[in-house]
Amino acid sequence: MRLPRGGRVDRSAPLRFTLDDVEYTGFAGDTLASAMIANGVLTVAPSMYLRRPRGIVTAGIEEPNALVQVDGEPSLTATTVELVDGLSATTLSGVGRLEPGPELVHDKKYVHTDVLVVGAGPAGLAAALAASSGGARVVLVDAQPELGGSLLSEASPSTWVASASAELAARPEVRVLSRATAFGYYDSNYVLVAQKRRLWHVRARRVVLATGAHERPIVFGDNDLPGIMSASAVRTYVNRYAVLPGREVVVLTTNDSAYATAFDLAAAGAHVAAILDTRAVPPADLARRAASLGIRVSADQVVRRASGSSRITGVSTEDGSLSCDLLAVSGGWSPVVHLFSQSRGTLRWDESLAAFVPDGAAQANRVVGSANGVFDLADCLAEGVTAGAEAAELVGYPGSTPELPLVGGRKATAPRPVWQAPDEPSRCFVDLQRDATVADVLRATGAGMQSPEHVKRYTTIGTGADQGRTSNVVALGVIASALGMGSPGELGTTTFRAPYAPVTFAVMAGRNRGALHDPVRTTPIQPWHVTAGAVFEDVGQWKRPRYYPQAGEDMDAAVLRECHAARTGVGVQDASTLGKIEVVGADAGEFLNRMYTNAFKKLPVGSARYGLMCTADGMVFDDGVTMRLAEDRYYVTTTTGGAARVLDWFEEWAQTEWPSLDVKFTSVTEQWSTVAVVGPKSRAVIGLLAPSLDVSPEAFGFMTFRDTVLHNGIPARIARISFSGELAYEVNVASWYGLAVWQAVLAAGADFDITPYGTETMHVLRAEKGFPIVGQDTDGTVTPHDLGMSWIVSKQKDFVGRRSLRRPDSVRPDRKHLVGLLPVEPDVVLPEGSQLIAPDTPLTPPVPMLGHVTSSYRSAVLERGFALALVKGGRDRIGETVLAPLGDRLVEATVTEPVFYDKEGARRDG
Repeated sequence: MRLPRGGRVDRSAPLRFTLDDVEYTGFAGDTLASAMIANGVLTVAPSMYLRRPRGIVTAGIEEPNALVQVDGEPSLTATTVELVDGLSATTLSGVGRLEPGPELVHDKKYVHTDVLVVGAGPAGLAAALAASSGGARVVLVDAQPELGGSLLSEASPSTWVASASAELAARPEVRVLSRATAFGYYDSNYVLVAQKRRLWHVRARRVVLATGAHERPIVFGDNDLPGIMSASAVRTYVNRYAVLPGREVVVLTTNDSAYATAFDLAAAGAHVAAILDTRAVPPADLARRAASLGIRVSADQVVRRASGSSRITGVSTEDGSLSCDLLAVSGGWSPVVHLFSQSRGTLRWDESLAAFVPDGAAQANRVVGSANGVFDLADCLAEGVTAGAEAAELVGYPGSTPELPLVGGRKATAPRPVWQAPDEPSRCFVDLQRDATVADVLRATGAGMQSPEHVKRYTTIGTGADQGRTSNVVALGVIASALGMGSPGELGTTTFRAPYAPVTFAVMAGRNRGALHDPVRTTPIQPWHVTAGAVFEDVGQWKRPRYYPQAGEDMDAAVLRECHAARTGVGVQDASTLGKIEVVGADAGEFLNRMYTNAFKKLPVGSARYGLMCTADGMVFDDGVTMRLAEDRYYVTTTTGGAARVLDWFEEWAQTEWPSLDVKFTSVTEQWSTVAVVGPKSRAVIGLLAPSLDVSPEAFGFMTFRDTVLHNGIPARIARISFSGELAYEVNVASWYGLAVWQAVLAAGADFDITPYGTETMHVLRAEKGFPIVGQDTDGTVTPHDLGMSWIVSKQKDFVGRRSLRRPDSVRPDRKHLVGLLPVEPDVVLPEGSQLIAPDTPLTPPVPMLGHVTSSYRSAVLERGFALALVKGGRDRIGETVLAPLGDRLVEATVTEPVFYDKEGARRDG
């Protein structure tokens, strides 16, 4: 089916390729689809659900049928796969399968530009030339390997395209991204572009969208047979690739554009049996030219049904039947408004074009050419120039008007839309990729659905890999007809969402794969922990020492030893992973007052305070200690895993709710190393570490901090903060001093048998004191009242979540409360997550649960197992027994207060 001459393929460069294990030959410049047609292969894999024969329909990204797997990469369209030597492809029915392949490098690029032009057809080229003529930075994006767009499908090559491409290439401030697809348009002119294995993040001051238009099909009986193609695709294959998809041709059209296809087919040697025009009066000049070529034009005609089994053999109309092996269909044109709609631009229905066209822009952009419903070539070029010049002037680089080719006017489409022909609805296909028919649409509307969004989800129309590029507007026409509406404009359209075209996860990830996908974060003290034989656990992305086993110790033995040291002597922990945020500004105190349930605005400089934050629904969000460094500066700590979440939370409220507040946030987690020194002998150790600091209880009270210099000359900020209930200090130094200070603390505590401890010991110590951990003892449904922390909820000030906490539901007595549990058998340690039930509860499902165990450990100081739990009405059940079903037995536990050790808090001050 290869024509003897013409086309833009390089006949001197033959390429071998394999399709479904059969070897073929094509040329450089072919797509896989054009090479298939050249070899007489028009049929692809059968349809996904009905297993009907299917063929190549289009020549571009809108292709619904010709899905292929190429060298292990699935779900590509044969119409967009460039032919290369040795290519191996398999046709797909539905989705493909990811297969192991070579480790390819993917990366990302971030670009700022004055003007971004999407689409390098006639309007886009003209816009890029005009925008760059005065020196503006311009990025031109196009999905094709060469520029020119629809001009590449003309019978006579355009010399202007070559000269325009060369001129753009010579301009230093112009970047041309070919083989690149703009697939996402976000706020502030932020556009994502996929180019092979690179993802471009483009931020533009102005955007010009010259994205073109897709030709629509017409729905009739058996309209899915191989050999039924869009008229523009047929023209592209004939003129650009020099292949003839059929020799006995019928053209079906609602508009002027398909006449050019018929004329080019005749020039290529095909027999065009007829042009079936749905309009009552076809254009006289086009009809005369058709007659001169021996082509019959039949007015007011619609194909009712196609005939054939594995390929079309003919069509039936109201006037009779016609034989053909190719039916070229043009049901009108749909401007590609996907990116414009993603940018929050609005659309309107244009009756004269029978299409949705751009209306109101929400960002600094402009749509030009056929994407704007302009189908006259001269008008497209002029509109591109105007948009490019306007963009250049708005960004401060006014230029000159580029020279444009002298072109004859290409007639407007002047359509008479026909959405479907009268035939059996179950044989009339609306979405070829989803095997969805008119019958499916009628079932949806018959069930009472009127919204296009509802019908889309009921029928799955437009949810395939092609995202309904050919079926969307046709489906709207069928729905409108079923509902008795005049046009799709009365319905509106479905939502256009990113990505416009499928993008692989590998491209999105870039180099963030493997170890770079989830980076391991370590503190500056990590080398010492490794040398000491620490066993680590993952906390977020951080590696934290869980415990430090000595010879012959398992975790239980090591933790009991570490707990004993912290309670009776002195222990030391690397607490550097805690989230740290500096909150700065004249309104910093006011901001924190609004975010935390308790007050911070009047916190004295030099003091610290524990704080709790809630979400808007009153549930516990995060907690931590905040120090006031100056009148306008606070140092906020968060949970290790919640640091990024809290910073984002702060930014969201400051930017969207209280933009008038003078407050700024800086993450300083990595800038500080924190060493916690804990236990009755910790004061003596700190005294040796910082000899110039008065560490007496009178001079250095609880929840205060002091800036000082350590004995080795390192500046430090030392705070009296305790997460264990014991006398404790936190030594904060610049991160580059972290390891040196850790070693200095160990040296200062050597005579006191100082013992490093890990996170497991920290959990035991805090649980003995009933201190909850957000995310472990809370689960997004827990309020401060549920934790027994009503004391931290201010009654005088407003804060995020206050209104929700005042709802009766937030304080109802049967809510789950944080309580303690003591197993009746002292040696039992309840598994965390264990469900709890009341005595005498039947064990026949469904079993009503009272709550669950949130934290559970063996305690050195209590010499037994203990736990914390969330239990319905827990505070009213203190002293009662609950049961934990564990395997084939029920373990009894007594509900207690959550504080197990030093309830008076006497040990806090040493």
